Amino acid sequence: MPATLLKGKDVADALNAKMSADIEALKAKGVVPTLAILRVGERPDDISYEKGATKRAEGVGAAVKNVILPADVSQDALLQSVRDLNGDKSVHGVLIFRPLPKHLDEDAVRRALDPAKDVDGITDGSLAGVFAGTEQGYPPCTAQACVEILDYYKIDCKGKRAVVVGRSLVVGKPAAMLLTGKNATVTICHTRTVDMPSVVKNAEIVVVAAGKAGAVTGEYLSPGQTVIDVGINMTDEGKLTGDVRFDEAEPVVAAITPVPGGVGTVTTSVLISHVVDAAKKSL
Repeated sequence: MPATLLKGKDVADALNAKMSADIEALKAKGVVPTLAILRVGERPDDISYEKGATKRAEGVGAAVKNVILPADVSQDALLQSVRDLNGDKSVHGVLIFRPLPKHLDEDAVRRALDPAKDVDGITDGSLAGVFAGTEQGYPPCTAQACVEILDYYKIDCKGKRAVVVGRSLVVGKPAAMLLTGKNATVTICHTRTVDMPSVVKNAEIVVVAAGKAGAVTGEYLSPGQTVIDVGINMTDEGKLTGDVRFDEAEPVVAAITPVPGGVGTVTTSVLISHVVDAAKKSL
């Protein structure tokens, strides 16, 4: 029996419906949730994500302010733009596209952003909030999207063995903390893990953020598992594929997110939900 597909569109639609109601309530109080997108240069993937986030925001009634700086912008000018957004009371959340051009100090830019407006979880303050389980800042959107999918499809994490493949601060580590917060027993695997297939095979919930196409094959998987595939990779044929070999996983596991149409579909809705929450806190 083929695996159940955990499609992101249904999750995003549910998040959007809730946000729309919240935004109407905020507008009645004179507040329009506003996301500022700070982009340096003209990277095609940044522009593509910007268009998607803008469409998602406007679709639920939120506003977007675009701050576009040239690729050769100075460090001082970029930091001033961040400080200006921190002080702009009409802006509730700020998204800074990374990586930045090599002449810029990315850590200094992260440190300059107010964690209260850090809706994509890039500041140390936001990450501290994720690891401490407090309300400070927001988790990285992709990591939270994984949990939103599990919640929507009523996959209970309590007491379950969960494995996260990947230890980045963008997905792996925060996803592990969010799963721990849902009372899963979590193992993080990485490139130095010994006998990774047997570790992953023993899990009930598997989140894969390896950053490599097809990194997880059928030998890693076992019946009954729920697999969340975070990977977005382009094959030589121009086809999008995940970090999991879908053709080998689907006949074995109980449920899996498709790529495309899975985690990525939920991420922008999570981003806008953070902006809405920040707007509520501003009251």
